[in-house]
Amino acid sequence: RLKDDDSGDHDQNEENNTQKDGEKEKNDREKPQTTTKRKAVVPGPAEHPLQYNYTFWYSRRTPGRPTSSQSYEQNIKQIGTFASVEQFWRFYSHMVRPGDLTGHSDFHLFKEGIKPMWEDDANKNGGKWIIRLRKGLASRCWENLILAMLGEQFMVGEEICGAVVSVRFQEDIISIWNKTASDQATTARIRDTLRRVLNLPPNTIMEYKTHTDSIK
Repeated sequence: RLKDDDSGDHDQNEENNTQKDGEKEKNDREKPQTTTKRKAVVPGPAEHPLQYNYTFWYSRRTPGRPTSSQSYEQNIKQIGTFASVEQFWRFYSHMVRPGDLTGHSDFHLFKEGIKPMWEDDANKNGGKWIIRLRKGLASRCWENLILAMLGEQFMVGEEICGAVVSVRFQEDIISIWNKTASDQATTARIRDTLRRVLNLPPNTIMEYKTHTDSIK
């Protein structure tokens, strides 16, 4: 799907080359808006709509290489956006499970319009709960986490931004991001819901980290 989208873009660019420069620039400026309008994701007939649309992202990088936010942004690939339960399963059933990913890889599932980056407007005043998992648990925990998120089980209004699973060599890490790091009642509620939906042992270490700390 990504390849198809890619090649389509190049074709359009080649056609544009034949136009006058000024017109080409105008088209290029307008193109992102028109594609967004045309491709608005909506639930299909008889499908079960979600409260929010969500987008799956994937990133992979070479460990040890420093990343600027710019190189990080170039490295995250959008898999697709969905608006209903059925559309979610259409993506999810074809995706590799986190436990089967190799190397230094991440899946991100964020509300549509929010990039999985600290600097995004929706994220910049927020933070995330982090849970480090021993190998072999990531697939089940990720599934439980995202189903709880899509099913609005956290009960914190619009606070949830998205979730990430990070596959590393020694361990795997899952995290859930929220908008307002300073709202302690909300972060506590997210923590308690996480414990419940992931069925975590009482002694599990959970760390809350603000995105400003992460950036530093």
